[in-house]
Amino acid sequence: MATKLNPYLNFQGTTREAMEFYRDVFGGELTLSTFGDFQASQDPAEQDKIMHAQLVSPGGLTLMAADSPNAMPYTPGNNYSVSLSGDDESELHGYWGRLSDGGTVVMPLDKAPWGDAFGMCVDRFGVSWLVNIAGSAA
Repeated sequence: MATKLNPYLNFQGTTREAMEFYRDVFGGELTLSTFGDFQASQDPAEQDKIMHAQLVSPGGLTLMAADSPNAMPYTPGNNYSVSLSGDDESELHGYWGRLSDGGTVVMPLDKAPWGDAFGMCVDRFGVSWLVNIAGSAA
């Protein structure tokens, strides 16, 4: 198996909802494991929190996430972006529409100076997304 590079997102108690949202956006198989499933926390408040989630889409995208344990600091959305890029204009426009729905468009998906279509948005969970459609006239 080849090495894959994929984002790993952290949330504070909303991983299940966020990953179900991303499954609706990208499709695929979602697996969820709680701290309680693996007796990974002695804190009763953490038993139903998601220790590890993995979404694998039919197109080969992989997204992983977890709820931050109560003892760990959590700062949403200021230390990463997730990038989606490719040349399938229809697919990427679809992702853009679903990700930006209910979120904030930072830069509309439009023709960029380098000739591609490019946009930036923050979804309703505070995750920053970059979408680049290669060679698109937008």
